Amino acid sequence: MKSVGIKPYVWMLCGCGWFSIMALTARSLADTCDWQVVAVFRSGLACLIALLVAKITRTPLVFLRPPMLWVRSIAGSCSMVAGFFAFAKMDTSTVLTFTNTFPVWVALLSWPLLREKPTSGVWIAVLCAVLGVGVTLRPFDGAVPFLPAASAVFASLTTAIAMLGLNRLKGVKPLAVILHFSFVSTVFSAVALVVFPCTHGIEQLYAPITLVKLGIVGLTGTIGQLFLTWAFSSGSATKVSVVGLSQVALVMFLEAMLGWKTIDLLNVVGTMLVLGPTGWLMARERKPPIKPDETDLAEAAIE
Repeated sequence: MKSVGIKPYVWMLCGCGWFSIMALTARSLADTCDWQVVAVFRSGLACLIALLVAKITRTPLVFLRPPMLWVRSIAGSCSMVAGFFAFAKMDTSTVLTFTNTFPVWVALLSWPLLREKPTSGVWIAVLCAVLGVGVTLRPFDGAVPFLPAASAVFASLTTAIAMLGLNRLKGVKPLAVILHFSFVSTVFSAVALVVFPCTHGIEQLYAPITLVKLGIVGLTGTIGQLFLTWAFSSGSATKVSVVGLSQVALVMFLEAMLGWKTIDLLNVVGTMLVLGPTGWLMARERKPPIKPDETDLAEAAIE
């Protein structure tokens, strides 16, 4: 892509696509696997894949420093564990409706932490998208389980912290960030496997279809994490986060195609409210034209 300005948003949309497949696959495992096992496979496979690719490409890795790397990995690990617990208890689109409200937290936290004051247009986009999330959720149709909902909200908050940390890691290779996060999240998932009770027997893991699904969760999660790292490492945290809300609409569409959900007028309205800010932000983010003298200087520098 020649336009640097639009790259982070395209990358975020790609990440949303892969994460949507991961979330739907994880939800389909709720009847055969404990959510802790799914989380272990998600993070463990990502760790192995990232380590293998890093060795092949000879990517310089980091571990202890910078400190912001630990903020990103720990917050992201908390978000992942809380999210997989919610996926096992609620519909995928409902969980994502809660977790994808993290742009509100990003907008609120980026001002004091990054000194990046959101513009009025960004605030309008956030409010519009969150309204669409609320319409999509439709809380008046029935009670939402408190603990899974609270877990999803906690995942949203910790996701915002992780994204803000990721936005400040522009000097670290994306693959190194992914490997560090995957390692930390694997530790968190293993602890959750020991601490929280399991309800399914281990014999379920021997079924080929279960192993295939667990592999899909790990692979798609890794690819989605790569796109997400690229997006937040090169774009505005607030704007990229708003684009991420499109995952709610995407998952609802996939659920409808699979026959898991029926889409009605409120679903359509909510989808438009979510996707509207995404299109608006992408349309506004254009690379400024290069003046002739700047072009000459650029060509001279290349030569």
